Amino acid sequence: MAKKGDEKTNVMRLLEQKKIPYQSYDYSHTDAVSGVEVANALGEDPAQVFKTLVTIGKSGKNYVFVIPVAEELNLKKAAVAVSEKKIEMIKQKELLGLTGYIHGGCSPIGMKKPFPTVMHESCLSYDTVMVSAGKIGFQVQIAPKALENFVPFSTADIVGEE
Repeated sequence: MAKKGDEKTNVMRLLEQKKIPYQSYDYSHTDAVSGVEVANALGEDPAQVFKTLVTIGKSGKNYVFVIPVAEELNLKKAAVAVSEKKIEMIKQKELLGLTGYIHGGCSPIGMKKPFPTVMHESCLSYDTVMVSAGKIGFQVQIAPKALENFVPFSTADIVGEE
């Protein structure tokens, strides 16, 4: 059962430092689980719970895409959104060194360095969305506009079949 969390992650501390309102939640998992399972554990609509994906473009630049957990990133649409000829997912073993986060706990907030970030356009349809709080078992609920004040992002249709 999900509950409002008491433990603080670095993501939560960063949001508090910038006085950005959020609500934290935790759920009992010690391993990475699917985003849909996370949404179910939290009793949330999977369309409002977003996962964070890190990619690399043909140019060698990294990009972050934040999409609803039940969706798949369309790499062609994602490449167009960031003006790259081609992008691909980074290797899972590269994630920690690049972002400071592990698979299943990657957040768009507080990465080691800022990367161009694109959120699926549906995020603007909601008053709040949920993203990882930077640790498996923890999520933060935040208004997209408040998130944008901390992590500048653009929006695009970046999901669907290739």
